Amino acid sequence: MANGVEKTTGRGIMGAVVDGSSRIGKEQKVAMKMAVRDFNNSNNQSFFLQIQDSQGQPLQAALAAQELTDRQKVQAILGPQRWEEASLVAEVASQARIPIISLADATPVWATERWPFMVQASSNQDLQMRAIAAIVHSWEWYHVTVIYEDNGSSMVEGIPLLSDSLREVGAEISRLLPVPPSVSSMVKELEKIKQDHCRVFLVHLSVPLAIRLFQKANEMGMMKKDYVWITTNAFTSLIHSINTSTFPSMQGIVGVRSYFPDKKPQFQDFDKRFETLFASEYPEEDINKPGIYAVQAYDAAWALCLAMKESYSKDGQHLLGNILTNDFDGLSGQIHFINQKLAPADKFQVINVVHRRYTELGFWSDRLGFSKSVHEGSAYNSCMKNLGHIFWPGDSESTPRGWAIPTNSKPLQIGVPNMSSFKQYVNVVHNPINNNNSFEGFAIDLFKATVASMPYFLHYKFISFQGTYDNLVEQLHLKKFDAVVGDVALVASRCEHAEFTYPYTESVLVMIVPVQARTSKRELLFIKPFTKAMWALALAINLYNGFVVWMIERNYCPEHRGSVLNQIGIMIGLSFTTLFSLQGEKLHSNLSRMAMVVWLFVALVITQTYTANLTSILTVTGLEPTVADVQSLQNSNSMVGYCRGSFVTRYLTEVLRFRSENLKSYKSPDEYAQGLRSREIAAAFLEAPFAKLFLTKYCNEFIAAGPTYKVGGFGFVFPRGSPLVHDVTKALLNVSEHGKLQELEKAMLASEKCVDVKSEDEISSLSPSSFWVLFILTGGTSTVALVSYLIQRRKMIWRLILAIMIGKKQLSRRNSNVESPANSVGIIEFSMQP
Repeated sequence: MANGVEKTTGRGIMGAVVDGSSRIGKEQKVAMKMAVRDFNNSNNQSFFLQIQDSQGQPLQAALAAQELTDRQKVQAILGPQRWEEASLVAEVASQARIPIISLADATPVWATERWPFMVQASSNQDLQMRAIAAIVHSWEWYHVTVIYEDNGSSMVEGIPLLSDSLREVGAEISRLLPVPPSVSSMVKELEKIKQDHCRVFLVHLSVPLAIRLFQKANEMGMMKKDYVWITTNAFTSLIHSINTSTFPSMQGIVGVRSYFPDKKPQFQDFDKRFETLFASEYPEEDINKPGIYAVQAYDAAWALCLAMKESYSKDGQHLLGNILTNDFDGLSGQIHFINQKLAPADKFQVINVVHRRYTELGFWSDRLGFSKSVHEGSAYNSCMKNLGHIFWPGDSESTPRGWAIPTNSKPLQIGVPNMSSFKQYVNVVHNPINNNNSFEGFAIDLFKATVASMPYFLHYKFISFQGTYDNLVEQLHLKKFDAVVGDVALVASRCEHAEFTYPYTESVLVMIVPVQARTSKRELLFIKPFTKAMWALALAINLYNGFVVWMIERNYCPEHRGSVLNQIGIMIGLSFTTLFSLQGEKLHSNLSRMAMVVWLFVALVITQTYTANLTSILTVTGLEPTVADVQSLQNSNSMVGYCRGSFVTRYLTEVLRFRSENLKSYKSPDEYAQGLRSREIAAAFLEAPFAKLFLTKYCNEFIAAGPTYKVGGFGFVFPRGSPLVHDVTKALLNVSEHGKLQELEKAMLASEKCVDVKSEDEISSLSPSSFWVLFILTGGTSTVALVSYLIQRRKMIWRLILAIMIGKKQLSRRNSNVESPANSVGIIEFSMQP
C-alpha cells in the first residue's frame, strides 16, 4: 500500500544546472519550472525542482552539481547546455550514481560509455552539419571558412562532422578561425580571412559574440556583394530573441536551426504561458518568445517526471531505465531514446535575414532534401534553389560565387612544363641576357584567351617546371603552384592531387607507323575508274543501241540475217564495233545513222573520262601502313616510341600490355621521324593533338593505323576544391563555342602545313550520276529512231497486205496468167524499201 501511495502522490526531488546569465539558461529555467508544475497538476504528483546557476563557468557547474547530490539529495539532474559544463556535471552525477539528462548542444559519441548514467536529450549535431553541407552544395561552393568561439566550444567536436559532410558534396574547409572574445583580436582575425580567396563563412558563435562579429565585419566591408554568411544552430535558434536594431549589420545571412512543430495547439498554449512567466521573471529581456532550447528543456523535465512517477525506489539505475523507456509526444516532437540518446530530429529550418526581420525560407530533411513545408505530400529537392529568392549580403540578387581574388593578393603561381615534346603546344624560351623565361604555344595562348573571357581580372604568373608531368601535377597538392597550364593529360591517378577543367583537345591515343606502297588487288585496277552501277549501265545502253541499229539495218544487209544465234552475235558485235569507227558508209537508214552519231558522241566522252581517271589512279602511289594493329607489334616483339615524361608509358605497359624493354622515349617530332625511318621503332603512340601535328608535318611518310584508344585529353589543372575550376571551365567552353579555340588550332597547324598525297582509295570512282544527261540523250535518240522505224514498218505491212489482196483479185481474173514467186518476192522486197 505504501508503494501505491508513493506512486500516485509521490514526492521526489530533481535538480537542474543552468547558466542563468545566458538567454538559453533563462529559457531553460522557465520551461523546466513549467514542465514540473504542469506534470504535478495533471498527474496528482508533488515533484520538486531544485535549480542551481552555473553562471556560465564549468567549475561553478561542478560545484552546483555537488550541492544538488550531497545536500539536496536529488534523484536526477537536468544538465546545462554547454558541453564544458555538462561533462563536469556528468562526472559528479556518475559518482553519485544518479541519472543526468544532458542538454548540451554536442555530446561526444564516447560520453555515455565514460558516464553510464548520462542521457543525451539535445539534437544531433551530425545532421545539422549535413544540412549546412547541402546548402553549400546547392550553390556550387567548394571552400568554407569556419569561424568558431575560441573557448574549447562544442564546435571542436563538430568540425570533423562538418568536414566529412562537406567532403561528401565535393567541398572542404579552407580555414578554421577561432575568434577570441576581445574586439581587437577579432578585427585581426577578420583581416586574415578578408585576404583569403574564400568568401563562404560558417559562423558557430554564441549570440553576443556573433553580433559583435557581424558588426565588425559590416564596418570592414565584409557584408557586401560576393560574401556568404551561414550561421549554425548556436546563433540561429536564438535569432527570435535578438533585438531588431542589430539586424542591419546582418543583412543576407542564411541560417540553420532545429525545427519543432510550432503550429500545434500544444505549443500554442505553452507559448502563451511561457511569455507571461518569462516576462515576469526577466523583465529586462525585450523579447519573451520561447525557442528550441525552451522546448527541449520542457520535454526533458517532463520525461524525468514520467520516469520518477513510474519508479518504486530511489535507485539511480532503476530510474535511468525508466527514463530510457519513455515514449511520448512532446513539444519538440516524438520523444524516445536510442542508446541513451534522444532519437535524432531529421528536420532543420532555413532562415534568411532581410532588413529588420528574418524570413523562413523552408526546411531541410535528412535523406529527402529541401522543401517549402513539412506537410505530407510536400515536394522535396536536393537543391536549395527551389526554396525561392534568397536575399544575399549587399542587397545582391545574383548568387555569390563564394570566392574572390583580393586586389592586394599575390598573383597565381602557374606551373608550365619545360619538357614538352611538341613545342607548338607549349614552349619555354629562356633569355640568358635578363635571365627571364618567355612562354608561348597553343596551350599558353588558349589559357590567355580563356582568362580574358572571364568576368573578372585574374592575376597570374607563369613559372617553368623541369620534371615529369606527374611531378608537376603533384606540386599543386604540395601548394607549390596554384595551377598548371600546358599539354597535361587528364589521367585518373593525377586526379588524386588535382582537378582538371573540361578537356580542350581530342581524348584519344593514336598509333603512328611508316607507310608503304600498296600492292593488293592491282589486277582489278582497270575497273576502278567506274562504279559497278556505271559499268552495268554503260553495258546496257551499249547493247540497247546495238539492238536498235541491228533492228533497222537487218532489212538492208543480208549478212544480218540467218539463225537466231547468228543474229545475236551480229547484234553484240555491232554494239561494240561502232564504238571505235563511225561506219557511216555501211549504214543504209537515216534513223540508224542518227542513233549511232549520238551514241558515238556519248561513247567518246565516257571513254575519254575513263582514260583520264585510270591514268590518275596509275600515276598515284597507293599507300598503306607497315603495321596493321597493336597485335602485330606485340607478335613481332617490335620497339615502339612515346613522349618522354608522359602517362603513355604507363598506358602502354598496363593497358596495351607492351613489355617495358620494348618502349623508347623521344623528346621531339624529328626524333620520332628519324626513329621510324631507321626502323629503330616500328610505331609511335601519340596523343591525338600531337599525332595531328606530326602527320601534318610528315604526311608523306607516316600514317595513323589501327584503332584509337580513349584517354583523357589535355586540360588546365588546379588544386582539388579550387573555386577557379568551375569559372575557368565555363570560360573555356565559351572560348570554344565562339570559335576561338578552333582559330588557334588552325593557326598552329598552318605553321606545319604539308601537301598530302592521295592514295588510290581516295580517288573516287565515277558513278552514273555524272553522266545521266548523256545516257538520257543517247537512249532517247535510239528510242525515237526505233519507234519511228516501227511506225514505218507498220505502214509497209499494210501496203504489203493491200498488194496481196490486189494480186489475188488479178489471179481470179486471169486464170491463165499466174505470177512467178520470184516476182512476188521482188515486189515484196521493193515495197519494203523505205
